[in-house]
Amino acid sequence: MKRTIDGGTRRRGRFALGPWEVLAVAGRLGITSFGGPVAHLGYFHEEYVVRRKWLGEGRYADLVALCQMIPGPASSQLGIAIGIERAGILGGVAAWIGFTLPSAAALTLFALLMHGAGIGSAGWLHGLLVVAVAVVAQALWYMSRKLAPDAPRLSIAFAAAMASILLPSSLTQVSLIGGGAIAGLLFLRPGDDDPTGRSPDFETIGRIPALCCLAAFALMLILLPLLRSTSRLQWIALIDSFYRSGSLVFGGGHVVLPLLQREVVPTGWISNETFLAGYGAAQAVPGPLFTFAAYLGAVSAPLPNGILGAALALGAIFLPSFLLVIGLLPFWNALRGLRPMRSALSGVNAAVVGLLLSALYSPVWTSAILEPADFALALAAFLLLAVWKVRPWIVVVAGAILGQALLFLRGA
Repeated sequence: MKRTIDGGTRRRGRFALGPWEVLAVAGRLGITSFGGPVAHLGYFHEEYVVRRKWLGEGRYADLVALCQMIPGPASSQLGIAIGIERAGILGGVAAWIGFTLPSAAALTLFALLMHGAGIGSAGWLHGLLVVAVAVVAQALWYMSRKLAPDAPRLSIAFAAAMASILLPSSLTQVSLIGGGAIAGLLFLRPGDDDPTGRSPDFETIGRIPALCCLAAFALMLILLPLLRSTSRLQWIALIDSFYRSGSLVFGGGHVVLPLLQREVVPTGWISNETFLAGYGAAQAVPGPLFTFAAYLGAVSAPLPNGILGAALALGAIFLPSFLLVIGLLPFWNALRGLRPMRSALSGVNAAVVGLLLSALYSPVWTSAILEPADFALALAAFLLLAVWKVRPWIVVVAGAILGQALLFLRGA
């Protein structure tokens, strides 16, 4: 085992960790990471940075910044990037499978067996949302101490938080990341010990494969609509709809929902009631919200086989994430070592802290803390996570049980 220059640890050999261990860790995150993409960043930080030390604070923040600036599901892309850095392309695939498969399987099963069930008022679900408050708060606490430790970077973070709260949109998020980069170039001068400018100790992806992935990403955006217009094969229409949705949405998560609704409801593939029923189910499962595509593929009209439809829709909506992460990661690694880029990344990372602070308020806090009992449960979860270092999955299970107990007491 040796320590990398950015604070993480790496086993001897190029990919000694192996995809199987990446799959095991990502799978555990896939069944315990409730609360949406912002909460996922907290779970990832606790597991990959704090507990396992697979990468340092600065490298983690760099990858968060990269995934925030490209379209698609940021938390899934972050998991893919971490998997690639730890075990190559197979590690990225393993990280995606582990994090995605549990919720995708659950939503496919819901589509096939429990169509239309209502679960929005479940007490255990609300308990999970409350635990997500503690998870995000813990990640914010740790990241702010590393990435916004002084007055200039704290100022960037608070300015980003205020702007994000007052003008909530995916365009605002992208603009604030760009603004953080400009502020970093103008006002920040990272020292030699700054964690944001260090390069990994090996290159995981060559530039030629990366360029091929970027070319494939653009080519499929052009060719799929052309194939759809000239072919009557319904599975091509399905792949085109979900590939474009995964390619063109910034902000991920809930932002993709109206895009998907326009693809599957007006076409007559599913009814709006069926869409909303699946959306309710998607709130109750862990992992990325983009796995909602598996539900839509399973119930859509273009294919008679629900499992095949789920697999095609799921693969199509996540394929752009793979192509973009693989295509951009080696160039990101090269650029981040330049001193101007280090200054810009210091500003970007401070802005990411601000975005996390904004998200802690809305939607995480506003959707979960509805009465004093919720706040008390969030404080207890934060104490367990941040002070007693209890494993997140234990806190998640406890939060679900206590959330259901609180609902029962309110009814009594």
